Amino acid sequence: MSARRLVWRACYELLAARVREPRWAFMDYGYAPPGPPVLELEPRDEADRLCIQLYEHVVAGDLRGRDVLEVGSGRGGGVSYLSRYRGPRSVVGLDLSARAVALSTRERGGPGASFVHGDALAVPFPDDSFDAVVNVESSHCYGDVPAFLAEVRRVLRPGGDFFFADLRPARQVERLRAELAACGLRVHREEDVSAGVLRALERDSERKLGLIDAWIPRPLHPAFRPFAGIAGTRNHTGLRDGDQRYLSAWLVAPPQPAPAG
Repeated sequence: MSARRLVWRACYELLAARVREPRWAFMDYGYAPPGPPVLELEPRDEADRLCIQLYEHVVAGDLRGRDVLEVGSGRGGGVSYLSRYRGPRSVVGLDLSARAVALSTRERGGPGASFVHGDALAVPFPDDSFDAVVNVESSHCYGDVPAFLAEVRRVLRPGGDFFFADLRPARQVERLRAELAACGLRVHREEDVSAGVLRALERDSERKLGLIDAWIPRPLHPAFRPFAGIAGTRNHTGLRDGDQRYLSAWLVAPPQPAPAG
């Protein structure tokens, strides 16, 4: 395992061990559409609306009755949301942090929801296991995106969907686009959603600061504010100034070949 991925795993293991607050379910930056919100949520999910709206925007296809894998499931909020709102047959959350998997198993219920400890570069499932794979704001930790995409292609069933979103330095955006184009899946939709993610960060910054003060051990505050995208920190200013970009994409696996003859 690369040094980069070891550092990220240690970071997420520490967060899962030190911050056991069950209400912290999402770690994505969120998405605020240009118009008024139209997504109807249960009262218990309203606090996470901006984070959920990112999932709703990215996971644009129909999940009803399908087997879904989320790679990089973190604290389990995405799996719980998809399982409760989108009608899949099953949703498995895969994460490199064993403590995050344990926390998610304990705190994130939902119909057909489960969590597994494993590696995005060596997904612990057979070929053709899932109808859809979801990957939200996680791939920047991997170090070898083509290897990850090869695993997505392997575990997707024919005609299956891959729903992806993440941020990159502006100078790396074309490389990411080339990696997606070359992975053996057809790019059905690709969109720069930097403006919507930036709106979410700015609308949610004050609330997040309060949660950091309430939930995060004080010695971790200086590192956690940039991690959370608080206004004025590196990723917020990068998105504001165009030095960082946030892409979402929907890719589709090739269909089952027609029988010969």
